[in-house]
Amino acid sequence: MAGSKHLGDLLYETMKDIYFAEKQILTALPKMAAAAQAPDLKAAFETHRRQTEDHVKRLEQAFQILGKPAQPKTCNAILGIIEEGKEVMEEFQGTDALDPGLLAAAQAVEHYEISRYGTMVTWAKTLGLDEVAELLAQTLDEEETTDQLLSKIAKATVNAKAA
Repeated sequence: MAGSKHLGDLLYETMKDIYFAEKQILTALPKMAAAAQAPDLKAAFETHRRQTEDHVKRLEQAFQILGKPAQPKTCNAILGIIEEGKEVMEEFQGTDALDPGLLAAAQAVEHYEISRYGTMVTWAKTLGLDEVAELLAQTLDEEETTDQLLSKIAKATVNAKAA
């Protein structure tokens, strides 16, 4: 029935989606770190895995504030992005192009997360859910910082090495 869903419902559904995504990312990051050849890229993946554990905890806190269960909802977008990363690992293993490919895959993940978290922060603020907005904004800030770090690594080392 049209009109029976509200912004709060959309926020909750999107939180379930990103909750699934974060859990998938937790599984993918150790594999990416193991495959990475450049020490700074490997370290960035390991750091982001630890941050992602905090992202999951913050989402669980946000679900609790909403009084809703923390249930993951399959996110086909993240599954596709992660699959592309796996393909890069297989196709470019042992080559200088592996690290730029891994980095690009990681940035695709970051950009997806930045998009989702940015939207959820705005929705939470619109709904007057300031505590939820604050939790989500913390994660958004970390995602943006990680994206900037990956860009710096790409420019400083891995892209030039593969050129």
